[in-house]
Amino acid sequence: MPLVQITGIGGYLSLEQKKELIARVTDAILSVEGEGLRDVTWVTIEDVQPGAWGIGGKPVTADDLRRLAER
Repeated sequence: MPLVQITGIGGYLSLEQKKELIARVTDAILSVEGEGLRDVTWVTIEDVQPGAWGIGGKPVTADDLRRLAER
């Protein structure tokens, strides 16, 4: 029973992006472990409140991630 837990900054991904991420991660797991496990493969996405996640001693927000993604 595979379980993948993804943690990220809240407000960055839309519901549609989360759905796509869940589908793609599930497909990646099953490409290795076998399609028969689809019904028991779990993917969870946990949102951490913006500003409650720090990198390099500084809080990070969804806007910070958007700026990074534009590079």
